[in-house]
Amino acid sequence: MTEAAPPPPTTAAASIAASQPTPTTTAGENGAHNVVSEKGTITGAPDGNVETTTVPPSAIAAAPTAPSTTTPAPTQIATQKADQPTQQPAETNNKSTASSLTGTDNNDSVNPLDFQGSVDSNHDLPSEETLKRIENYVVLDRDGKSHPFKSLYTGKHVARRVLIIFVRHFYCGNCQQYLRVLTQHITPESLLRLPISTFIAVIGCGDPGLIDMYASESGCPFPIYADPTRKLYDELGMIRTLALGDRPAYIKKSIIKSSFESVVQGLKQVPKGLAAKGGDARQIGGEFLFEPLSVQSPITTPWAELDRNLADIGATLDGVGANGEERSSSSGENSLDGKVDQGVFGGEEKQVTWCHRMKNTRDHAEIPELMEVLGLDGNGMPLTNTEKDRKRWERALESRKGTGLSMASQMSALKMASSGASSVRSVKEGVVGTGGA
Repeated sequence: MTEAAPPPPTTAAASIAASQPTPTTTAGENGAHNVVSEKGTITGAPDGNVETTTVPPSAIAAAPTAPSTTTPAPTQIATQKADQPTQQPAETNNKSTASSLTGTDNNDSVNPLDFQGSVDSNHDLPSEETLKRIENYVVLDRDGKSHPFKSLYTGKHVARRVLIIFVRHFYCGNCQQYLRVLTQHITPESLLRLPISTFIAVIGCGDPGLIDMYASESGCPFPIYADPTRKLYDELGMIRTLALGDRPAYIKKSIIKSSFESVVQGLKQVPKGLAAKGGDARQIGGEFLFEPLSVQSPITTPWAELDRNLADIGATLDGVGANGEERSSSSGENSLDGKVDQGVFGGEEKQVTWCHRMKNTRDHAEIPELMEVLGLDGNGMPLTNTEKDRKRWERALESRKGTGLSMASQMSALKMASSGASSVRSVKEGVVGTGGA
C-alpha cells in the first residue's frame, strides 16, 4: 500500500515561515561581507575581526533577499553606513588611556609606546642618506629661533668636530647630573686646545622655553637646543623606554632625590605654563660625533693662532672683539651657539664617525669613553672616594658603549708632530740668540 504524501502546510504555517527574515550577505568595503539578520548586521573585516552593530528594522527591510553574490544598491549601502555606529578599535582606546596617564603627546608615529625591561638598541652609524634627509630638520634655541640641524655641526663659524648629545626631557635629573659631571671633565677650553677644533652641542625634546632653566640646573656651558617633535630622535634611531638599567658612574644622587628635584623644577614652571612641557618622559637619547671626511680638509687648527682664537672667543663672550671693537649679537648668527666665532673654516662635508644610543634612562656614554673619543688626555676622576663610586668608575674605564672610530688617533699624531716642530724652533731660536750675543 502506497503511503500518502504529507499534506501541504496550512495557511497559518506558511504565513509564519514567510514572516521570518532571510539572512542576506552583502559586499562591504575592502572585501568584507555584511550579513544582515533580524538582530543586526555582522560585519566581517578582511583581517578576520568581527564587529556587530545594530541596524534598525527599516534597514533590514530594505536589505535584498537575493543570493550572496548580489551587490546592494548604493542608496542601501549609504543607509546602512549612516545607521551603523562607529566603533573605535581597542588598540586606539588603549593608547589614549596610556597617553592620559603618562602625559605624553601620543605621537606614536614616531616610536612605539614603551618597552619592557632594558631595550635592545643598536649603535649603527647613521648613513649618508639619513644625514642628508635630516640636515634641514629644525631645532629651536632658547629664544625659540629655528635653526637647521646641519648648522649645529657644519658651517663657517662651527668647529670641525662636533659632539651632539641628545638628552631626555628637560626635567630629567639623570641627564642633568650627566652634563654636570661631563663639564667638570670636558670644558670648552680643553676642546678648543685640541689639534682640530672640537665642540659640544646638546639637544633635548622639551619646550625651548625651558632651556635657560635646564642650563642653570645642569651647569652646562655648551649651547642647548630643543627638538619638541622628536623627529631627529626617531630618524637617528633613538628609542623610548622607562627602564632604569644599572647605575652608571656619573650618577651621584639617589633616584628618589633626583625625582623629587625634578618635580620641584616642574612646579616652579607652573606660572609660565611650562610645567607639562618638559618633553616625552619615555624618550631616551644618545651621542653622535660629527667629523670631517679628512683630517687635512681644509687645514687643521693653527697652533700659532690658538691663543689669539681663545682670547677672541673670551672677548666675544663679553661683547667685545679681539681688537677691542664691539661685537653685535647678530655677528654670530650662524655659529654653533649664536655668539661665538669658533673658526675660519667654511662649511665642509661631515659624517658621523662614532655614536652611542641609550638603552635605558641613565645609559649615556661614560665620561672616560667620551674623553677617549674626543682625544682628550686623562680618564677623569670618580665622583667621590667611596668604594662604590671607585668601582663604578673602574667599570667605566674598562667598558665601551659606542661604535665607530673617531679622529682621536690622527689628532695624537698631529699633536706629536706639532710638539716636535715647536721643539726644533725653540732650539733654533736659542742657537740664533746665542750666536747673536
